[in-house]
Amino acid sequence: MRVYLDGILLLNFLVDLLLLLGTNRLSGFPAEPRLVWAALMGAVFAACCVLPGFRFLGNFFWRLVSLLLMGSVAFGWNRSAIRRTCIFAILSMALGGLALNLHRISFPALILGAAGTWAICYGAVGGRIGGREYVTVEIPVGGDVLSVVALKDTGNHLRDPVTGESVLVVAGEIAARLTGLTPSQLSAPLETLGANPRMGLRLIPYHAVGQENGMLLGKRFANVKMGGRRKSVLVAFAPEGLGQGEGYQALTGGIV
Repeated sequence: MRVYLDGILLLNFLVDLLLLLGTNRLSGFPAEPRLVWAALMGAVFAACCVLPGFRFLGNFFWRLVSLLLMGSVAFGWNRSAIRRTCIFAILSMALGGLALNLHRISFPALILGAAGTWAICYGAVGGRIGGREYVTVEIPVGGDVLSVVALKDTGNHLRDPVTGESVLVVAGEIAARLTGLTPSQLSAPLETLGANPRMGLRLIPYHAVGQENGMLLGKRFANVKMGGRRKSVLVAFAPEGLGQGEGYQALTGGIV
């Protein structure tokens, strides 16, 4: 049987991309551009498997290694990334097993199988793994756009006391990039506000376990893209990190 290298590249790129998108959907995460690079890596690996001298890459061990490498490129290295990599590996091996057990499998059948897997992940069980859902938030700052992943936290009821508007809470490392403030400055909102009255900062009161009357620094940002919409958003700056090892750096509450 004649095998065309460009056909193998295209087929595996499309299949891997659909499986990666399905994995993110299962985990509640939005689509990310780096999924494309991971799918391209998988396509190149599959093409190498049919080249003379590299066919040993087709055995189970090296295929598993390739799935782990693709997961690290697509999802990163935190705890959430490990879970998503495992889901991706399971989906990939399930689709591979289906292909091996079907006679006279064709390229269109594999694409339809991957598309069906993505559709099931998206429509039937999207975001059910771990019971969480995430959204990408893009905040213009200077001449650049800062992109963060935010957890849709139904328990986050932080609101602007003046307008009643829901507030987006970002981690300290994101706050530093948005404002240039240090963790010690974020931890002392009254002193920081007094020393930087022209930065557009304001105080946002909050209540937390063990701290009934806390204050966070906040600032309004225009043209923030969240959930596919652009709007003016009041952003509060948490002194500490959020979602350590979980892949998110902000909390949306009811803002989306």
